[in-house]
Amino acid sequence: MLKGSCLCGAITFEASGAARDPAACHCGQCRKQSGHYWAAVQVMDADLRITGTPAWYAASPQARRGFCPTCGSFLFWKGHADPDTGVALGALDGPTGLRLERHIFTADKGDYYDITDDVRQEEQET
Repeated sequence: MLKGSCLCGAITFEASGAARDPAACHCGQCRKQSGHYWAAVQVMDADLRITGTPAWYAASPQARRGFCPTCGSFLFWKGHADPDTGVALGALDGPTGLRLERHIFTADKGDYYDITDDVRQEEQET
């Protein structure tokens, strides 16, 4: 079971099912919203319980982003047609046992940093 919350604690969440595809997204939207790149893990919607009321921003025709309306913590990424939700790895409590499996949208990454680990990179562009 994964548990987490926003910075102020107004939004908490639990994921009871398997967490899949831990990834770091370097696209321009994730960088602008998070202030750097954004790391998330996918959990099935049926296995995700959110307490509190996140605000949702329709970032594109394909997806929306969930955040705490009090402290602004960026917590969720939800593709409109997807059966799962991306949950911020940085918002999880305690050890997770998860490791990044890939970096995505690396062609869009900021020029101010390098990706120096050995994790697979996918260079698709937005």
